[in-house]
Amino acid sequence: MPSTFDQILTILGTGLPVLLTQLGATVVLLGIGVAIYQAITPFHERRLIGEGNVAAGVVLAGSILALTIPLAATLATSTVLADIIVWGLVALVIQLVTFLVITLVFRGLKAGVEAGNVAAGLGLAAAQIAVALLNAGAMAG
Repeated sequence: MPSTFDQILTILGTGLPVLLTQLGATVVLLGIGVAIYQAITPFHERRLIGEGNVAAGVVLAGSILALTIPLAATLATSTVLADIIVWGLVALVIQLVTFLVITLVFRGLKAGVEAGNVAAGLGLAAAQIAVALLNAGAMAG
């Protein structure tokens, strides 16, 4: 009769490669999402952050969180790698479109963030995170 420790090792040996594959794919999706986000944003967050612009840091942090939340929901609710990738891509598209819509509706955001207006940065970050939570809920539901 196998011991509990042997059973744990067997399960770990089977599950760990799956976990690492799914986590790796999700991290790659996040990297792609952040890269696309930085390509489409009207801000140059890295430069602004380097200059000490807190608003830009808030926007970038909020954007990364907003991209991560629905990816985490997809990872938590899917067991098949292809499903994680497909729904992960859908999540990223929704979040990137959300960012574009927000920046179109609130036209002064670019100037506000570049000027270091933390209120503008927080508003943008909050809107993105709010949609991310709804996105994650819809994907998990």
